[in-house]
Amino acid sequence: MTMISLFGGIAFIRRRPVILGAMTLDLFAVLLSGATAMLPVFARDVLKVGPDGLGLLRAAPAVGAVLVSLVLIRLRPDRRIGRILFASIAVFGVSTIVFGLSHSFALSFAALIVLGGSDMVSMVIRQSLVQLQTPEGMRGRVGSVNSIFTGTSNQLGQFQAGVIAAWLGAVAAVVIGGTGTLLVVGLGIFWFPPLWKVDRLAAHDDNDG
Repeated sequence: MTMISLFGGIAFIRRRPVILGAMTLDLFAVLLSGATAMLPVFARDVLKVGPDGLGLLRAAPAVGAVLVSLVLIRLRPDRRIGRILFASIAVFGVSTIVFGLSHSFALSFAALIVLGGSDMVSMVIRQSLVQLQTPEGMRGRVGSVNSIFTGTSNQLGQFQAGVIAAWLGAVAAVVIGGTGTLLVVGLGIFWFPPLWKVDRLAAHDDNDG
């Protein structure tokens, strides 16, 4: 990909608040979610469940994602898509905070299941919006920019969680990340009102700009 193509994708995204908002929410929600990066510390020092418990904790988000995927196959959201997106990210933030504050293995496991399920809802909506709101001729460039957003945010999120944990402890790192996610949701509603107002997943009209 040439730099002209890359910057062409960025310029297009900047003119589309729905696409820009979806990508921005994705970036910051993942960047601030350090729960999974801290699982070994929580299993050993907070919950004291050992390797077997760590394995279950690592599996919990995937369990939530699979369960929600099965539900979405039958009950696909088709109204108030923007509100559902913001709500799912808010649930993600709340479940992160609950996990961070929990000293019960059962509660922590349940919080991670909810975390994985809410992340699946927001991911499906975000990816669908980006694809459907992008005209065919721009999908490659927009997809490349989106890949940069999603590809780097996971690693950067784990890095910032580790830095905060080194300074303040693992519990504080996770709780701060969840609180930051809720703050991003509130700011996102203010910054990207067209995304909040999206009602249905509709394809972009190529004649619309």
